[in-house]
Amino acid sequence: MLRFGTRPDPHQHYTRRPGVYAIIPYQDGLLATYQGGKHKEYQLPGGGVDPGESPLQALHREVFEETGWCISQPHVFFRFKTFCFMPDYDLWAEKVCTIYVARPVYRKSAPTEPDHHSVILPIEAALSHLASDGDCHAVAQFFGAISSKV
Repeated sequence: MLRFGTRPDPHQHYTRRPGVYAIIPYQDGLLATYQGGKHKEYQLPGGGVDPGESPLQALHREVFEETGWCISQPHVFFRFKTFCFMPDYDLWAEKVCTIYVARPVYRKSAPTEPDHHSVILPIEAALSHLASDGDCHAVAQFFGAISSKV
């Protein structure tokens, strides 16, 4: 599995934290989320899988909370790992990130997650503005595969 970010500190305990995220092609770009507040970053919509929740349940919930959109036909596209500190949770985490590709169905509401805004990013903007290197890699792989089929 590819790893992005800094090397894990052998003296630090990391909690394994599975997360699910979505590449959602839309119009000529990508449906993404902008998280304002203290973060101020563009992200693929998604987040952690809660205890008792399946990855697909978490994906649908997270995409809706962060964008207001409902999605369909999600399928696993890419996985990567990162070791990081998650200040919102006061947690050192070994994040195992599963990236799905999904279709947007309709926008049901505004995002329900505070400080989140749904945005449509052109592919070039997504590749330069997404906060996660792993997300950027997955988006480049996906859209490279799409353009090579055209």
